[in-house]
Amino acid sequence: MYQKMLLAIDPEDDGEGKCAIAAAMELLAENGELHLASAFQPGGGGGFFPHVTQEAPQEKEAEVRKTLDLLVRKYLPLNRTATLHALAGNAGEKLVGLAAQLEADLMILVSRGSSGRWPLRRATVEYVAVNAPCRVLVLPELEKEKEKEKEKQEDGAQDDAKAKQEEDQ
Repeated sequence: MYQKMLLAIDPEDDGEGKCAIAAAMELLAENGELHLASAFQPGGGGGFFPHVTQEAPQEKEAEVRKTLDLLVRKYLPLNRTATLHALAGNAGEKLVGLAAQLEADLMILVSRGSSGRWPLRRATVEYVAVNAPCRVLVLPELEKEKEKEKEKQEDGAQDDAKAKQEEDQ
């Protein structure tokens, strides 16, 4: 069992949060500390379009914290607490730095694989796995888990069909 655990969560993915929190509860000691973290890129000015305003870093941080708080209230057992961290900047570097600062025993991440939609996610997971000052657990992406369940169901259906054919003969 781990005493200090850091969960890196994408605040926009409710399923990922649920999965990561469930895994953490299995591995966290009864009196252990749980820390949920999410990194975001602070917005600057409008860049090429100065009349277009982007969200201020404080507003983005508040939004991320609110989402993390909602995940905690939704999925964390009532007898547990978590400290929330909204990190502005490069996700990999910020997570590694926070793990060192907290003296975490374990960091949990959810892999998004190499899909084109999330190219930085894979790089973040690799960076953290190589540079973290603690053990790192990378959970499979939810799509892969769903595919495995579907394959098991299909295999079971094929076995049932074969058994029925054998009975008919």
